[in-house]
Amino acid sequence: MSTVVDAPAPAAGAPEPQVRDRADVRRQVKLVVVLAIVLAAEVWFKLDINDPTVSHLLKGPRTKENLPVEFDGTLVSWTAVAITAIALVLAILNRYPRGWVGMIVSVLVGIGFYGAFLMWAYADPDGFAASITNPIEGTISLATPLVFGALAGVLCERAGVVNIAIEGQFIAGAFFGSVFSSFAVASIAAIPLFWCSIFGLLGGILAGVGMAALLGTFALRYHVDQVVVGVVLVAFGYGITSFLLGQIPDDNEEMFNQPELLESVEIPGLADIPYIGQALFNQTLLVYFMYVAAPLVWWLLFQTRWGLRVRSVGEHPKAADTVGINVNRVRWQAVLLGGVFAGLGGAVFTLDLGSFDKEMSAGTGFIALAAVIMGRWHPIYAALAALLFGFLRTLENQLSILDEKVPGELLSALPYLATIIAVAGFAGRVRPPAADGQPYVKSD
Repeated sequence: MSTVVDAPAPAAGAPEPQVRDRADVRRQVKLVVVLAIVLAAEVWFKLDINDPTVSHLLKGPRTKENLPVEFDGTLVSWTAVAITAIALVLAILNRYPRGWVGMIVSVLVGIGFYGAFLMWAYADPDGFAASITNPIEGTISLATPLVFGALAGVLCERAGVVNIAIEGQFIAGAFFGSVFSSFAVASIAAIPLFWCSIFGLLGGILAGVGMAALLGTFALRYHVDQVVVGVVLVAFGYGITSFLLGQIPDDNEEMFNQPELLESVEIPGLADIPYIGQALFNQTLLVYFMYVAAPLVWWLLFQTRWGLRVRSVGEHPKAADTVGINVNRVRWQAVLLGGVFAGLGGAVFTLDLGSFDKEMSAGTGFIALAAVIMGRWHPIYAALAALLFGFLRTLENQLSILDEKVPGELLSALPYLATIIAVAGFAGRVRPPAADGQPYVKSD
């Protein structure tokens, strides 16, 4: 006969044992594993260096006045190791901060890893001694269309519409931005060249809104599967722009595919800030609008009545309908506004880079979609994720001359590996809007 023994009652005043959520445990394990790998890599980077002397050109391109500056990278390497080691101890003790403090710690770890990696990559040159260059200008240039595309995705998905068609909006915006700007230059002799670029922006916006209208028609009016519609619109964007480009005669290419590029505008005072001034404040109109676009979308979504309606139809459309909100009308508005941003993102390719070419967006729309997921469907976080992807692509370009240490194939795959990691949810536990991708039919 077995005897049942009651568990002893906790002493008076003793704290009750806390049961941790499984998601919290997984978060801790994930942090510990990642930080341990980062720490091991940083230590290996330092120990693999024979001569820690490297040079940099962070102030700008190499000129007679701006020559490479040599320095000892030992302090950078060991500082990175110390920051990561502290973060790892915090993670092991389950004291790794959350919220904005945790984000700052993670950014510091990332910057430290980047610094340690650069010290290893540029040390002990085999032949030509390359210098570390400033990544900010390249990051801003490559991230600008990604930020616009990510904001388009946030607007659509917050309203409950999956926008896979960002890539199609990009390629259409690029083509019609080039056509509108080129036509203005060739046909309107009295107009200043600046306004020809503005015509190009208008063409990009109209193309982005047109693709958004197609998405809204099939997804909201006819309730076609939104993922399928998005994929079809991407193929349609590639096909129609390739067809129209082929219809431009060679002798009329100047009229239809020689856009007036946007000129850089220097902001006095800010452009003189060392290291970052020229990279951030000697930019085109589109880049300056990109700076304010994410805060603007945040304000629209979280500080206005319209934004509250957008979020409500994306989370619980039936509840929104019961309080008198026209669900499909609000979704249409969000999709079309998203088309404005996606069209601007497409116009970047031709108004900042030059003539339109087939498939010149090169899959950036899908990276922008990954930034939406990595940014947890929040405009600020999505813009930061887009900047991260832009930085990775800049890193690929800068390190391409160091093929003996870093395989070029790995560098080329780096942005896409980061995209896969983001889509796989490694960035953390994310939850899309509850009604994302679900058509709404008003019940009688």
